Amino acid sequence: VKMAASISQHFEALKTRLDKVLHEKNKLNDVLEKVEQRTGIRRLYIALGIIAFLSLYLMIGYGADFLCNLIGFLYPAYASVKAIESRNKDDDTKWLTYWVVYSVFSLLEFFSDMCLFWIPLYWFLKCVFLVWCFLPVPWNGSHLIYYKFIRPFILRNQDRIDTALDEARDAVNEARGLAEDFVTDEFVRKNLGGSKHD
Repeated sequence: VKMAASISQHFEALKTRLDKVLHEKNKLNDVLEKVEQRTGIRRLYIALGIIAFLSLYLMIGYGADFLCNLIGFLYPAYASVKAIESRNKDDDTKWLTYWVVYSVFSLLEFFSDMCLFWIPLYWFLKCVFLVWCFLPVPWNGSHLIYYKFIRPFILRNQDRIDTALDEARDAVNEARGLAEDFVTDEFVRKNLGGSKHD
């Protein structure tokens, strides 16, 4: 009973916060206001209906992978551009943290793709995860994952990672030098060798 009351309380708090966000001044809310006036349905319920439809579509719809990746990329990319253009450094850090978590998740997803394919409702669960990672709430997923897992791992292995990156850069530079030498030698050989036969 306590758990049900707690869940109900959290859901009501989320509805109140969502309703407040839906009354902020922006173009999306202007559209929702017009729809609300024409239909007589509160914009909160319109938004909840859209969320319910998208959730259902992510569970059973064709192209759910595209929709999931669009949701996980489009808004964060837009918010990142806004953060770059603002003078506030905190929003830059917030979105950099999201993109680090997004990158690690994408890398893990790439290597475990064959297993993930068999998880029911995978695209819905992934979308919930990505939305959790970019929600502007104190329990934001990207903040939690970064500071609990990624940051400690990087700090613990930073010297080894830097050494490996330096060695990779040196190997790339050496390969580039060899390729340039080869191209130069071939150019000289063909041009000088060709002129002797004329």
